[in-house]
Amino acid sequence: MRNILILLAVIILVSYAVNDSHGEDSFLGRLQSGIGILMEEIDSGEFTEKIHDLFLSRENRSQKSTDENAGQMTLEPPEEHLFSVANIELGMTKNEVEALYGAPQRITRNEYNTDWHIYHQYYQNFFLVSYQEDGRVSALFTNQDLIASENGIRYGTPKETVLAAMGEPLTAIQKGFVQYKLPEDREFDIFYQYGNYITVFYDQLENETVTAILIVSDKLEKEKPGIYQNADETLREGFEYTLFDLTNAERVKHGLNPLKWDDNVRSTAREHSEDMAQNGFFSHTNLRGQSPFDRMKEDRILFTFAGENLAYGQFSSIYAHEGLFNSPGHRKNILEKRYVYAGVGVAFNKNHEPFFTQKFYAR
Repeated sequence: MRNILILLAVIILVSYAVNDSHGEDSFLGRLQSGIGILMEEIDSGEFTEKIHDLFLSRENRSQKSTDENAGQMTLEPPEEHLFSVANIELGMTKNEVEALYGAPQRITRNEYNTDWHIYHQYYQNFFLVSYQEDGRVSALFTNQDLIASENGIRYGTPKETVLAAMGEPLTAIQKGFVQYKLPEDREFDIFYQYGNYITVFYDQLENETVTAILIVSDKLEKEKPGIYQNADETLREGFEYTLFDLTNAERVKHGLNPLKWDDNVRSTAREHSEDMAQNGFFSHTNLRGQSPFDRMKEDRILFTFAGENLAYGQFSSIYAHEGLFNSPGHRKNILEKRYVYAGVGVAFNKNHEPFFTQKFYAR
């Protein structure tokens, strides 16, 4: 068997600093966003490839028969707000949402110190809902064709159409007495309209069209004291599972099978994120010179094909995923049809900045 190194890239998404000390008035002074990717394949010959393709073909047919139960949702124009997601608007009650969709598939902690209630049908019709204390919807997200609006903006709308309809986006976010400047070269725009913060994400590799939307109430955003939430084990696990679900929603949207969660590879990923956060580096190779594949082998994880994405500094799993998906190499990992298993490991440094390690593999 021979090991083939396919790709190694570490990409800094944006670079903005006011001074050498990276003061608090600099978004990237605290964010310092970055992503990295690595893939490796162990080639066992043409016979192994044919057997693997046969397995995927059979699994695809089985998955397709299940997924056909989830049809395209009929979207209605919003009644009280500029946007709705899956016919849900901010201010609706939890009882109203659950009358439409029942119980969520998963509940995870988010960066607003509330919970994402994650809904999907085998990762089709995928959306996230968060509630404030009185049980009313305070935040919504989707990265699928579930967006409806008064102004015609929807999934796939070109960026220039969004800007024409929404006006100038925000250039900074105010948190207390600190203003965090947004980088100019970004894959999203944030608008403040109708008393809500609306983040529109674009697919920069597909002609800058709308690929996702995040809607947050003014009250919820103002309750968040800084760019980063105080880190704890609940938030760590929430970030991990949310990034995993976002990845699967993206794969299913592109006609691929969802990945299976693997606790063992999550542990490997966590160890690397902890190593980077505690020792102040950002790389696929750790300070002992071990590659991602060395670390998997050390943890006795058997694989024939494996990959790793890294992200640092994004203040949520949503921003991490959208950043990764707007890089060709990272997108290739997310949409690689041969992967079967995945795990995500998150750790935070002393400034509560998250490090994401996302691992993929097939046996």
